[in-house]
Amino acid sequence: MKANERNQMSNEILTGAQAIVRSLELLGIEDVFGLPGGAILPTYDPLMDSQKIRHILVRHEQGAGHAAEGYASSSGKLGVCIATSGPGATNLVTAIADAYMDSVPLLAITGQVGSKLIGTDAFQEADIVGITMPITKHSFLVTKAEDIPETIAAAVMIATTGRPGPVLVDITKDAQQGKAEFVWPPKVELAGYKPVTKPHGKQIQAAAQLIAESKRPVLYVGGGVVRAGAHKELLKLAELIGAPVVTTLMARGAFPDSHKQNLGMPGMHGTVPAVTALQKSDLLITLGARFDDRVTGDVKSFAVGAKVIHVDIDPAEIGKIRFADVPIVGDAKEVITELNAEMAVTLKTTKLDIAEWWSFIDGLVERYPLGYSPAGDGKLSPQYVIQRVGELSGPEAIYAAGVGQHQMWSAQFIKYERPNAWLNSGGAGTMGYSVPAAMGAKVANPDRLVWAIDGDGCFQMTNQELATCAINNIPIKVALINNSSLGMVRQWQTLFYNERYSNTDLHTGTDALMIPDFVKLAEAYGCLGIRVEKEEDIDAAIKLAIETNDRPVVIDFIVSRDAMVWPMVAAGLSNDAVQYARDAAPIWDGVE
Repeated sequence: MKANERNQMSNEILTGAQAIVRSLELLGIEDVFGLPGGAILPTYDPLMDSQKIRHILVRHEQGAGHAAEGYASSSGKLGVCIATSGPGATNLVTAIADAYMDSVPLLAITGQVGSKLIGTDAFQEADIVGITMPITKHSFLVTKAEDIPETIAAAVMIATTGRPGPVLVDITKDAQQGKAEFVWPPKVELAGYKPVTKPHGKQIQAAAQLIAESKRPVLYVGGGVVRAGAHKELLKLAELIGAPVVTTLMARGAFPDSHKQNLGMPGMHGTVPAVTALQKSDLLITLGARFDDRVTGDVKSFAVGAKVIHVDIDPAEIGKIRFADVPIVGDAKEVITELNAEMAVTLKTTKLDIAEWWSFIDGLVERYPLGYSPAGDGKLSPQYVIQRVGELSGPEAIYAAGVGQHQMWSAQFIKYERPNAWLNSGGAGTMGYSVPAAMGAKVANPDRLVWAIDGDGCFQMTNQELATCAINNIPIKVALINNSSLGMVRQWQTLFYNERYSNTDLHTGTDALMIPDFVKLAEAYGCLGIRVEKEEDIDAAIKLAIETNDRPVVIDFIVSRDAMVWPMVAAGLSNDAVQYARDAAPIWDGVE
């Protein structure tokens, strides 16, 4: 920015509300999701005049938060949501917590009651800064108009640097209404906030040495690789050392599924080769992963014979769950780039001897392919439905899943070839994520095909955002995996509660009630509604959805309620107890 332009801005007197909008514009924000109310109303007035920011009016603030998440996760850009005070702000909390768990760059702007009313239990007052402090990178309270530009700029910097995450800016109504000189760019000083991105050279050397000495290495890849945009560097490293690769639920697409070294997803519902490779490895090359309990199972028995290289931009993650023999703090892209260079030198004099390791793994891949048993009740097999969605849509599409069985099947049976194609609520496991996240992804990627793969339970939490999609010409596709129940909870009741199905029947598609009728619901929201009950109709319905771009599409797939997600490691057990199918013994009973 030229000096005279800066001086011109610094002499301009704006209201705090105008300063909010101007700051967002100057920071390059193009899309925001929100819902107005009394305490944020001053900001909505100048927002109406903005020629640079598209505001999308949601039907529920939680939808705004998840839409901002989907926008960010599919594009790598910052997602922005806006809400009013009190219940408007608290309705954002679930999405903020979700973004925090999954390291999604998110800016939440909330209105607050007047500064003199804070602490008086005023109408629609809630201490949203206090509420969100544990689930944000930082939460700001702004009470003066002159502080707005600097705070907004600081919030964006915090949200998008280091480990990405949500930042909340709560702005009192009088700060929005007050006037002050608009100074841009503001001087942002964040004492103590200095993310480390460049790794220490000696740690890189130590990591290369451990890799060179290993006989059974595994690249354990987490969502941090996706957030860092390090997929090309990862591919180079994997091919350089030739080790098998496992991609966690948050990292699906970070490494191409079609690549011969990819063993798939590890964890509770991971592939047998991926789970076992971790268990039997002698070195975990951990890149942007956090040793989540859904991956490790009983952590005391997780990969007990393995040394650990742990790369993470957040130093708090290293050593939190598992001791790291070589801890490396830094941005995954920078770390892997330097590790590639070091390995290229190391491999000139040292050749990895992992042929026997691959022989063992290839045997697993052959013996335990990912599969499923067809439904025995005459209804559709959900795995097949999801597989066909992926096959007919292709790797350039974006897939946003809800939480539960359909989430796991989507992670298992769709082939991901690129990062940012797979969106889901991994850490928080938030029902209702899918439809608004798909909406946000479509706004960020208007030329891509975007699917929400949802369950009948999740769908009923946020399906009102279909109205937002229809009105704003956001033609997402919804594949509704309708088993008339809370499927994953029912699976646990089948396996661990003697088939006592307490409060998991939803009556949405497997009996005469069919409440609600999702086809009629879709039509009421201005969408194309389709119901599929026969396998021979699956492809035609998916193709029609893909071809329909003048409105959203909802396909109600009536699937078997008895279908289960396999393989499985029961919660709290060792990954050695992985079961390939129901009634099958753990595959490693008595086997070394």
